[in-house]
Amino acid sequence: MAWNIEAITTAALSSALTAGASRQAAVASNIANAGTEGYVPLRLGFDATLEEARGTLLERGSLEPSQISALRGRLEPLLDAAGVATRVQLDAEMAELASNSVHFQALLQGLSRHLSILALAAADGRK
Repeated sequence: MAWNIEAITTAALSSALTAGASRQAAVASNIANAGTEGYVPLRLGFDATLEEARGTLLERGSLEPSQISALRGRLEPLLDAAGVATRVQLDAEMAELASNSVHFQALLQGLSRHLSILALAAADGRK
């Protein structure tokens, strides 16, 4: 079934904003627990989720808005090559926090533009 571009765009933006908020929460948890003995730092990973979506896309040729909305990252422990939990590196976490903030702001700008286009269409092109 062909979905309209508005539904796909809205679902994609919603999923991306949810992922950004989840990533921010994981990084904040890492920073808050930096001195906690035995704490295992976390990252939000999308590899498995995106691979599933890719398989569906290859099989069906498209994704429904509900499938896009269902894309969720999974919290994964940060492990070294030997499978041992790494220690929290505050400088790396702060860099991740800043990077995520920039991505989140860009997504908000995209959402704002998308909603402006919809408002313009609803007003028949009149401002």
